Amino acid sequence: MSHHALDRRGFLKTTVGSAAAMAAFPAGLPAARPEGWLPLDHPLPQTATRGDGAQAGVQQSKNPVLKFAVVGINHNHIYAQVNAILRARGELVWLYAREPDLVAAFQQQYPQARLARSEAEVLEDSSIKLVLSSGIPNERAPLGIRVMQHGKDYMSDKPGITTLAQLAEVRRVQAETKRIYSIMYGERLENRATIKAGELVKAGAIGRVVQTIGLGPHRMNPKTRPAWFFEREKYGGILCDLASHQADQFLFFTGSTTAEVVASQVGNLNYPQYPGLEDFGDALVGGNGGTGYIRVDWFTPDGLATWGDGRLTLLGTDGFIEIRKNIDIAGRPGGSHLFLVDQKETRYIDTSDVPLPYGEQLVADVLNRTETAMTQAHCFLATELILKAQAQARRIASGV
Repeated sequence: MSHHALDRRGFLKTTVGSAAAMAAFPAGLPAARPEGWLPLDHPLPQTATRGDGAQAGVQQSKNPVLKFAVVGINHNHIYAQVNAILRARGELVWLYAREPDLVAAFQQQYPQARLARSEAEVLEDSSIKLVLSSGIPNERAPLGIRVMQHGKDYMSDKPGITTLAQLAEVRRVQAETKRIYSIMYGERLENRATIKAGELVKAGAIGRVVQTIGLGPHRMNPKTRPAWFFEREKYGGILCDLASHQADQFLFFTGSTTAEVVASQVGNLNYPQYPGLEDFGDALVGGNGGTGYIRVDWFTPDGLATWGDGRLTLLGTDGFIEIRKNIDIAGRPGGSHLFLVDQKETRYIDTSDVPLPYGEQLVADVLNRTETAMTQAHCFLATELILKAQAQARRIASGV
């Protein structure tokens, strides 16, 4: 990651506003979460009628450039995934899912999606170039393998892979088929402040990033959760699931192309009635570009006005950036808050107009066989890092 190409103070006085310029940034540059979207790991309503709220206004293009389909809609992240591709002139053709209530909610928002009779009906349609899924987590990688074997590209909700064995098979099939296996990390790719932080870091605004601290607290709401949420095998463990975001951000902002787990731990500290649940996890990680600390949990109190006070701190050699992803407690309204401190001053940076490049980049990658949205190497390394952290984690007990 270069930090010398642009004058730091000059850059801070300008805002990069064009999607074309964004495409020239490092692969996987963050995109933003539109206001009103159901938040990351928001409880999945079994009788939802609107999906992701404000994003319901995304319309299908009259001049589409790519046909895509959806298979598996067990998490509401699918609405952000679909909208990212619709904004990029994708044409939604098929939906296949096993849950009638989730199908009804999805089709109310996207009536253009034809309900397939089977997964095979979708995969055997040669006109479909891209398949999206937010199925039950441990089913996402096997689906992605089948998608690639049918000559199509794939975009999964996170976690896109839940075991190291799955990762090995995904890597093998991806290398064999040369298809795209992308994972939509919403905390980076759907948050305007995180996009802006990518621009600032690239411009050298805080010097060289030497450490990231990623915090991902969440509200539990157990009564709203589907059964698979409490089954370790199905969600992959708390680090695999929630901390996949933080692993992705660590690699991206430090520019690391190799990484290792220094230490990790997980536990069920407060929910003995759900023995398959992990409600706390943290990890120390390191790479050839810097170090990182990750903490995720299910302890957000009801008194907070959002589902979790997600934060990202980027420590640089000449300053630091803090992102308050969802809330500025007792401060400014809304989410995507960015604070920057350098050798001259402390400032708050408005990110409300930062564009959302991920969908456009991924569609371009599908059409042009490029890697502008996220390199395959980055996607797999982020997954490998957090799966190793999960597999190696020390188990901690309540009261320890």
